[in-house]
Amino acid sequence: MKKVKKTLTVLFWTAITIAVATAVVYETDMLETGVLAGVSANGEFMVTTLMELLTLASVPLALKLFRFRKVYNDLITRKAPALRCWGLVRLGLLAILLVANTLLYYIYMNTAFGYMALIILVCLPFVYPSMGRCVAETEEE
Repeated sequence: MKKVKKTLTVLFWTAITIAVATAVVYETDMLETGVLAGVSANGEFMVTTLMELLTLASVPLALKLFRFRKVYNDLITRKAPALRCWGLVRLGLLAILLVANTLLYYIYMNTAFGYMALIILVCLPFVYPSMGRCVAETEEE
């Protein structure tokens, strides 16, 4: 269980580190911000809509994933291997969207991406892979 916790914790902090590093690189003018802002209004609209839909669908899914019957039964029966699999899925959903929204914010300078990244950042502590949570999620209620 400790190995699984370590794996999930590394993914958790890696996503946050990449998002913060992206912000630092753009805020210190190492990379130019807004390179695609105003280039294609239709393209920006499509990307914004896609990311909004993905974020709106993925955040509740990630937060409730371990309550689905199939996932819950798998966590109870297989314990650590199931926790590694489903934990990576849950954190991956949030991590990928966090990094993508952060990057897209600086590429388009569209505040919608920034707000979505902040929403995901606020949700991340609710899935932090502490040892207590890892053990609690693999035990029967």
